[in-house]
Amino acid sequence: MHCKNCNNSLRDTQKFCDECGAKVIQNRLKPKVLVQQVNEQFISIDNKFLRTFIDLFKQPEIVIVGYINGTRKKYIDVLQYFAISLTLAGIQVFFMTTLFKESMDFGAGFNEGFNASLATQENPLKDFDFNNILNFQGLIYIVTIPFYALSTWLAYYILKQRIYNFTEHLVLNLYFSAQTIIITSVFSILFLCFGLDYVIVSTVLTIPFFVYLFYVLKRVFKNGFWETVAESLLVLVFYALTMIVFIIFGGLLAFLYLYVTHK
Repeated sequence: MHCKNCNNSLRDTQKFCDECGAKVIQNRLKPKVLVQQVNEQFISIDNKFLRTFIDLFKQPEIVIVGYINGTRKKYIDVLQYFAISLTLAGIQVFFMTTLFKESMDFGAGFNEGFNASLATQENPLKDFDFNNILNFQGLIYIVTIPFYALSTWLAYYILKQRIYNFTEHLVLNLYFSAQTIIITSVFSILFLCFGLDYVIVSTVLTIPFFVYLFYVLKRVFKNGFWETVAESLLVLVFYALTMIVFIIFGGLLAFLYLYVTHK
């Protein structure tokens, strides 16, 4: 018998491959088997998702630095965890655009003012609804990750704490962003169920974002309190600068696209 993942030779009694660690699957895929796998991955008390979620709060350095150093079996893979967070973000958008459509009215005044100020026949943005940006929330999360990674990498490069390369900073930001997206999506849905305005909800949820960023950086880089405060502020400055560049670049692309399509 051979492992279906790495083709390593196995004994008939083996349940896991001693080369790649994959579970030996001998049964055909049936509903019962599929339910069992979902239970093992996401529902059971010792599943990887719950363990990853909890430990990213309790000891984020174990999850992040462990993955960077090669520990890949105890926790959910960083890309898989980020994909789960995007799924929850998609569910949030679905609820906001169906059950909580009134929460989307936050952009109505802005749309009217913007369109009134540029209400010319040639203006390609005159009928653009800025609330539709929410439909691209998942894509925005994906595109911004490299900018976040660049921000933390630059900050610690300038501070001469060059422990991790850019790719490793990418892992840090993927785990950090996934965790914040999961929390933001869940709490946004809960708050909207109580009829709170989306602007209020999103504003309130930015506070834990900054606190958690400070906490993760302190645990990963193991610096003192005030040193981490200074590092976090520098990271936020780079965040802001890279986001400004991203918004300008994205706005130009959107303008060119609308100009071409409406020409």
